[in-house]
Amino acid sequence: MRARHLLGAATAATLAAALWWRKNPSACPYGQRFWVEAPHPFITRGRLREVLRPQPGERLLELGVGTGYYSCELAEWVAPDGTLELFDLQQKFLDHTMRAAADRGLTNLTATQGDAIQLPYDDASIDGVILTAVLGEIPDRAAALREIRRVLKPSGRLVVGELFGDPHFTSRRSLQQLGAEAGLDLCESSGPPFGYFARLNRS
Repeated sequence: MRARHLLGAATAATLAAALWWRKNPSACPYGQRFWVEAPHPFITRGRLREVLRPQPGERLLELGVGTGYYSCELAEWVAPDGTLELFDLQQKFLDHTMRAAADRGLTNLTATQGDAIQLPYDDASIDGVILTAVLGEIPDRAAALREIRRVLKPSGRLVVGELFGDPHFTSRRSLQQLGAEAGLDLCESSGPPFGYFARLNRS
């Protein structure tokens, strides 16, 4: 009986923590990076490539890179003349990802620390932006999406990946509404509702 009570208490505490985290968006701290290093079912690298359709020579921007689960592949997809801009709120994640890229001999990545609601890139200068399990962590999602639209080229696209179980999970319907308000139209998605990549184009 005691074990059952302990399990129930642990479950309740986990749910309470998840609810608090959802109501108080914040980035995953570097000390808990095992969450972003775990396998990503449904939002696989292959599915990302299918929706993003990267081309050699493009300039891509990955917001919220974590430990670089997708970063090295993104850099390889646009090599040799393309570049991948890494942008994260936490310098430790950027340093971690740049070390991983160096270990693979990749040199076409640039890391910048900052806040997603104020991107340090020129208007219409980016071919594609990638946000994977990150949008819900941004307190002002509307401002971040407006910034993303600003830096995208007229032919550019935003690809958002979401996986259910993440306390900050954003449903496809919510994403479509948020995108429309920022001038981004959801035009394609791949994967089930609980684990998908969606592509949004500038309206």
